[in-house]
Amino acid sequence: MKTRILSAIVMVIIFVPLLLVGKLPFAALMAILSLFSLYELIHMREEKKKFPLLLKIFAYLLGMFFTLMNYQQNVFTSILDFRVVTFVIFAFLLPMVFVKKQEEYEIKDAFFLVGSILLIGLSYNLLILTRNYDLSYFIYLLLITTMTDTFAMVTGKYIGTHALTKISPHKTVEGLIGGLLMGTFVSVVFYNQVINPNMPLVPLIFITMLLCGIGQLGDLVFSSIKRSYKQKDFSNLIPGHGGILDRFDSLIFVSLAFVLFIEIL
Repeated sequence: MKTRILSAIVMVIIFVPLLLVGKLPFAALMAILSLFSLYELIHMREEKKKFPLLLKIFAYLLGMFFTLMNYQQNVFTSILDFRVVTFVIFAFLLPMVFVKKQEEYEIKDAFFLVGSILLIGLSYNLLILTRNYDLSYFIYLLLITTMTDTFAMVTGKYIGTHALTKISPHKTVEGLIGGLLMGTFVSVVFYNQVINPNMPLVPLIFITMLLCGIGQLGDLVFSSIKRSYKQKDFSNLIPGHGGILDRFDSLIFVSLAFVLFIEIL
C-alpha cells in the first residue's frame, strides 16, 4: 500500500503541473505516455510471437507522430488526417508481401499493429486536443474516470456480492452502480459549477452517466486484453499500479466517447 501511495504522489507531482501549463510540455508528456502505452501492448503480444524489429520501431515512431499530429489545435473539427491513417495501413499491411515466411508476419500481426497505433495515437491526441480546448473540460473527464473508478472499488469492496463479469472477477454489479452514481454526481456538480451553469441538467446527467459507463467498459476491454495474454498488469512501470494502460484504460475510452458529445456539452 505504501508503494502504491508513493507512486500516486509522484504521478500527481509530474502530471498536474504539466496539465496546468498545457501546450508543448503537456503534449510532450502525452507523447511519452502514448509511447509507453504502445510498448505495453506490443510487448504483451510478443509474449506469444515476436514482431520484426524494424516494424516495431516504425510502430513506435508512427504512434508518437499520430499523438502529436496537430498538437496545437484547439477545436474539435477536422482533427483526423486521412493521409496519416492511410500511411499507417500501408506501412503495416504491405510488408506481408516481402517476408520470407508467412508465419513470421501475417495479417493478424498487421491488424494488431494498425489497430494499436490508431487506438493509442488517436486517444492521446484527443487528450491533447481536450486540454487545448479548455482545461476545465479535461478536469471534467478526469473526474469522470477517477471518481467512477474510486467509488466502484469502494462500493464493490464493502457491499459488492454479485460478480459483474468473468473478465474481471473482482468487479461487482454493486461496484458498477456505485461508480456510475457517484462518478456522475461529482462530475455533474463540477460541470454545472465551473463549466456551464446554464446547461440543462437532464441531458448533462445522461451524457455524464453514459461517459462513466463507457469508462468502466474501457477498463473491462483492457482487462480482457490482459486476460487473453494471461497477464495481471500491462507492465510494472508504475510500482503498485502496474503499467500506463492500467491507469489510463478508462480515460482512453472516455476521451474517444467525449468527441461524440462535444457539440452538446
